[in-house]
Amino acid sequence: MKRKLLKDVSALIPNKAFAVGNDLVFIPNFKTSFTDLFKNKVYTLNEIAYCDLFDNSLLRYASTWAAKEAVYKALKQLNFTKISWKNLEIIREKVAGPPHVILSQNLDKFNVSLTISHDGNYVWAIALLQLKESP
Repeated sequence: MKRKLLKDVSALIPNKAFAVGNDLVFIPNFKTSFTDLFKNKVYTLNEIAYCDLFDNSLLRYASTWAAKEAVYKALKQLNFTKISWKNLEIIREKVAGPPHVILSQNLDKFNVSLTISHDGNYVWAIALLQLKESP
């Protein structure tokens, strides 16, 4: 029944080739909810290793969280299946380098463009997803 419902719902939505997601994080609020349980549930080992490289690791965790949220929001517009936080990974090829998104195999049909910005107590991320062309 659940599959039928998802199929019926997806028939109502126009066939989209792209989606946009964004997220804004207020760092003082993020700090109060940042626990070891949250950290281990949401972040991959690579993300944790990257964030912990910095003296102000909380800013990096908040930035990565905003990025994951932005990508998730875009994905949910084009994909109706359950998505685990660890099925999308935010990586940087070098310290303070541009962020890239790695999606699990069942989500790899999308190209993702991502940007993250922070100023004062705020972090903002925006993601643009595009459905890859079929060969």
